[in-house]
Amino acid sequence: MTRAASGTIGGVFPRPADGGDPWAADDDTRPGQRVAAPVPPGPVAEQSSSGFGGLGGAVGTGSGGSGSATDRDGEPDHDAEHEPIEPVPIRRLLSLAIAGFAALLTIGLIFGAQTAGPGPARIPYAIVILGVQLLFVLAWTMAMRPPALLAVATVSVAVSAAADVAALWPDVASLAPLGYVAVGGFVAAVLAQLLRRTDRVRVTESLGATLMIIVGVVAFASLIVLTRVVGGTQAITVCLAATGVALVVARLLDTVVPWPRLAPQVPRGAAGVVLGAMVGTLASAVLGSYVYPFTPAKGAMVGLVAAGAAGLADLGANYVEAGRQMAGEPPTMWIARHMQGPLGGFALAAPIAYAMSVWFLVPG
Repeated sequence: MTRAASGTIGGVFPRPADGGDPWAADDDTRPGQRVAAPVPPGPVAEQSSSGFGGLGGAVGTGSGGSGSATDRDGEPDHDAEHEPIEPVPIRRLLSLAIAGFAALLTIGLIFGAQTAGPGPARIPYAIVILGVQLLFVLAWTMAMRPPALLAVATVSVAVSAAADVAALWPDVASLAPLGYVAVGGFVAAVLAQLLRRTDRVRVTESLGATLMIIVGVVAFASLIVLTRVVGGTQAITVCLAATGVALVVARLLDTVVPWPRLAPQVPRGAAGVVLGAMVGTLASAVLGSYVYPFTPAKGAMVGLVAAGAAGLADLGANYVEAGRQMAGEPPTMWIARHMQGPLGGFALAAPIAYAMSVWFLVPG
């Protein structure tokens, strides 16, 4: 009888009658050579259907050539499969605390604007704005952790004070001085990182974070300018009331009905975000019927833009934090990352209030 060819991997190797090793008679096998396991008897076409010449069934996958991940014993490798992502638990007391923080911001910014008078009487409101700016710098630098964190935080604090002075000092209220301060602060922050040898390589990485922090603190200073514009204080009342109501309602609903989940990694519910924007718009429409020169229609329009933008900014901060955790970055300061959302919402609502007051309220 002619012996089966030993060099064929995909061939059929019948078992000897004596039950011995079918590979023992193969004189061509060199010591230490790794060979394939014997293929059970069957039609040749069936044995080679899962791989080239039976390669997939013998040595490719270890599980019949199906291409699934296996370990050395031929068992399925369950670690290679994607496991379902477990939802992040929603901490109801934390959502309640964030709602309280948003309410305090709303009260401070609105009543501070109402008590601001002409000239030096605006200084107390500027101090209130400076305090909010310092909270913004703390929260966003600790949460985003840009390279040369101390340098970025120092420049941002200096920009906050300079922006408040630029909002109070000129005889004519304008946003142009704030723009100059923002550009100068951004350039100073970049130069401060370039002077540090360890952070020089990561300058491009920190540009976005640095720009966002500086623009945020300058945006709060626009509220001081808005108190010097005709109808500006009324615009602050309507816009920031809509913003505060939207954020508070969204967080309160997360303590009661955090459903439906927007993402497993984000501890927020869609009902709170949507209903918060709706209730905020309703609140601004009601205020518009009492605050001159607003009307209910104008109040609803201004509130819709402010509440929607603030709610999305708050939600975006949650998504960014979830992305950092999934990337394996170390957790940041606990209080900082939870203040980030409401502060970002008010920072976005401030220039919206200015724009709406100019477009709808300023005559001529």
